[in-house]
Amino acid sequence: MADVKEEYIRVGTSLYKLAHQPLANGTTVLRRIPWSFGTIRQDYGKSHTPPIKKYDGFCTVPSHTDYHKEIDGFYNLYEPITHVPVEGEFPDIIKLMRHIFGEQFELGLDYMQLLYRQPTQKLPILLLVSEERNTGKTTFLNFLKAVFQDNTTFNTNEDFRSQFNADWAGKLLIVVDEVLLCRREDSERLKNLSTAQTYKVEAKGKDRQEVNFFAKFVLCSNNELFPVIIDTGETRYWVRKIMPLESDDTNFLQKLKAQIPAFLYYLQHRALYSTKESRMWFNPTLIHTDALERIMQCNRNHTEIDLVELLRSIMECQKVDKVSFIPQDLLPLLSINGVKVELWHIRKVVKELWRLKPAPNALSYTTYQYDYSKPTKFGAVSRVGRYYTVTKEFIESLNI
Repeated sequence: MADVKEEYIRVGTSLYKLAHQPLANGTTVLRRIPWSFGTIRQDYGKSHTPPIKKYDGFCTVPSHTDYHKEIDGFYNLYEPITHVPVEGEFPDIIKLMRHIFGEQFELGLDYMQLLYRQPTQKLPILLLVSEERNTGKTTFLNFLKAVFQDNTTFNTNEDFRSQFNADWAGKLLIVVDEVLLCRREDSERLKNLSTAQTYKVEAKGKDRQEVNFFAKFVLCSNNELFPVIIDTGETRYWVRKIMPLESDDTNFLQKLKAQIPAFLYYLQHRALYSTKESRMWFNPTLIHTDALERIMQCNRNHTEIDLVELLRSIMECQKVDKVSFIPQDLLPLLSINGVKVELWHIRKVVKELWRLKPAPNALSYTTYQYDYSKPTKFGAVSRVGRYYTVTKEFIESLNI
């Protein structure tokens, strides 16, 4: 006869066996394995059927301080964390947090505290970058996994592109150790997910189902300049440049795990350093870093860079503080410089990126064209049209 300690649940009309699957690291993970009543009868016999808990359906309700497996007759897919907070010291966790967040240490503690106490709060996409090795990025990801356990999942770049997402859509943290999402559709999906309130979950062989989405993303990359596409003005990323560790302690992760109960006790009683100032909690100016700025510069539209260089050159040569033009005026100037660009590229930069407004009517304006007979290479010419005007101050504000 089968072990009477085996546990079964029925969710809706589907039967599952709850089993603890052994992992390579010596731990186990709870699995819900689809089962059948026929198999139970074979194992136990008709007269010794084990108790089966019944639920109306699944739900995903995150909580680390007031967790319930059953909520109004529904089986909660969010997993409890097993740590019991106890007052104590956690010097190695403090050391790791200072290493990862540096001068933003208090904000980093806020980030961890919000994950623990307010798991549904939207938070910025945390991106840790460094071209150097032995920086502790992976250790931090493993620490997050140790804290939030089965509610943290490691994804690959391909997982974001897969249509099947049921294995990670209900997690608190989605972490990627070597992120490289250089396609526009990848970055757009990541940004949309970071602020989405709901998301359609899709599993193989099952209908799509809309669920509440509360996952946060933590990404690591060895590429400091182009790990993901981040446009100028983007406020959904918190990018930290991580320096190499001063020493290599092979038992560091085990020390971190031992100090988690004390750390959680501290987070339960700590007052938040910041206040909610955006949908992702933090004021964007608080988490803006030089590392983020470098990525945004590398993601600049190449046409935009060429336009800035051209307009800056005109202003310097002509000793003027502003230049008026219509897109057709700039096309031959760029072509002479060997820049291959289409007219719609220029319009896209002027209208969508710079958000300039043209003159309300077709008016006379002064623009410039190449004139090699002049020392400055440019000659002024009068034209009529609904022109745009760019000032020197505007060009400097682009930081290109």
